[in-house]
Amino acid sequence: MSNTTMNIVCLDLEGVLVPEIWIAFAEASGIPELKRTTRDEPDYDKLMKFRLNILKEHGLGLKEIQATIAKIDPMPGAKEFLDALRRETQVIILSDTFTQFAAPLMEKLGMPTIFCNTLEVTDNGEITGFRMRCEKSKLTTVKALQSIGYETIAAGDSFNDLGMILNSKAGFLFRSTEKIKADYPDLPAYEEYGDLLAAIKATL
Repeated sequence: MSNTTMNIVCLDLEGVLVPEIWIAFAEASGIPELKRTTRDEPDYDKLMKFRLNILKEHGLGLKEIQATIAKIDPMPGAKEFLDALRRETQVIILSDTFTQFAAPLMEKLGMPTIFCNTLEVTDNGEITGFRMRCEKSKLTTVKALQSIGYETIAAGDSFNDLGMILNSKAGFLFRSTEKIKADYPDLPAYEEYGDLLAAIKATL
């Protein structure tokens, strides 16, 4: 671990370390509209309201989504990548998902630190709303880490990762869309964990 600078790596969760939760739930529930993610809709607030309306229409709640999440495993190689990265430097997962979704996945990943949001859920399990940790949570967190003496290195796959990627000492796209890669040709883009690990290590 380098002693000269205080580095911290900020990673997205869904699409980078685990499959997209909403896509898995869309498939399990047979509701194709729920396949829409931040890769398709840059406005997260709009996306979540759209999702909650669909859940309400179909009478689905937290219990049904958690049953799907229980069957989701990290992407092949994700835990090994994370373990190897955490041996080199500090890592925080910055995600727009929710604590109620993320907890079982963190166990499968070896309990890394995650900063995410929270759902508002009634006693009967209906999801009535959501509380974002802060506005533009990934960018805001990266700037906050920088303000307390850390240099950030960030990687993600979606529109909502671009703020933290572009405002870090080094930033990478991982398994991103062709559109995002084309729109940001200067950002190094990787498909394999080994390549991303090597690129991050080179910046430490």
